[in-house]
Amino acid sequence: MMPADPLPASPLPDPHLVGRLAEAAREFDATASDPERNCWMAVHRHVHGVLPSEYDIREVPEELYLAVLARRRELG
Repeated sequence: MMPADPLPASPLPDPHLVGRLAEAAREFDATASDPERNCWMAVHRHVHGVLPSEYDIREVPEELYLAVLARRRELG
């Protein structure tokens, strides 16, 4: 039995996009000072074209969300 090929690594998100979304997440600071929420909202808007509704359960790419959150934390 041959071992399975490893899964290809996920490509890293574009650093320019990550920076833009991290800055966009700041737009939501006026409504809530919650970086996790605000980054998720910015990524959701980028991916789906709209802000999430109250019960929106559509997913966003985890790698992109985590990269945006990390960049946002770097920005302060």
